[in-house]
Amino acid sequence: MSPAAASAPPAPPPGPGPAGRFGPGGPAPAPPWVPKTELGRKVHSGEITTMSAALHSGLPLREAGIVDALLPGLHDEVLDVNMVQRMTDSGRRYKFAVTVVVGNGDGFVGLGRAKGKEVGPTIRRAIDKAKLHMVEVLRGCGSWECGCGRSHSFPFTIQGRSGSVVTTFKPAPRGVGLAVGDVVKPVLRFAGLTDAWAFTAGHTKTTVNYAQAAFEALRQLSILKVPPEDASRLKIVRGPVGTSILPPKEESVPERRGPRGGRGGPGGRGGGPPGRRRPGPR
Repeated sequence: MSPAAASAPPAPPPGPGPAGRFGPGGPAPAPPWVPKTELGRKVHSGEITTMSAALHSGLPLREAGIVDALLPGLHDEVLDVNMVQRMTDSGRRYKFAVTVVVGNGDGFVGLGRAKGKEVGPTIRRAIDKAKLHMVEVLRGCGSWECGCGRSHSFPFTIQGRSGSVVTTFKPAPRGVGLAVGDVVKPVLRFAGLTDAWAFTAGHTKTTVNYAQAAFEALRQLSILKVPPEDASRLKIVRGPVGTSILPPKEESVPERRGPRGGRGGPGGRGGGPPGRRRPGPR
């Protein structure tokens, strides 16, 4: 070995960041989206510029990148994380089932469910599945007590079912809020609804069926065809109105950790800020 090669610094460990997987550079940015379907190519070329046009194009939505391109800044929330374990000869095996809702708070919402061995990757897969099940929700003011003409509630009474859970949504006047269960509130809020009555029958403790029944009601509402004269008379809005009821999503910045110390040094297991002592056993 030559002296120059011996004195050269060692190569950084392989990983997504500049300094390796756990280096200060953090994870590498996601690769650019390359469309693989006809709808994706039309969105990438600029032929389709809105989510409403993509849903009404008649082409199947099979790429999560289409939703990311047309609806940036989507909000997501985990509704349920269920852990299932089974005993084998080599020990216990764990699996997780995650249910996630995504939406922009302005007429578009999706629900997805995925299963996997790790929670983090399973949540990401559930988010991608929820994007592929995006629907366009009809909104209006269908309550006889209100008549404000704004798109804050349901225009009609709608019903959805999943398993033993049957959920019925009815229009509510402004100021009532979402008089629904805690599981369904994120689904309606992400769809851009602020006032609604809900009547539910069945085993609502099953979170998955409860959420899927609510989403099925919104899906039934999205495929409903309303004549233009009735839509103008009842002030029914399909899709976005330009104003989201959700706050803008903030991009999270990964923290950069400094070098770790030993057991007694700064940043180590026994370290801490100067002038403070760890409480010992009394």
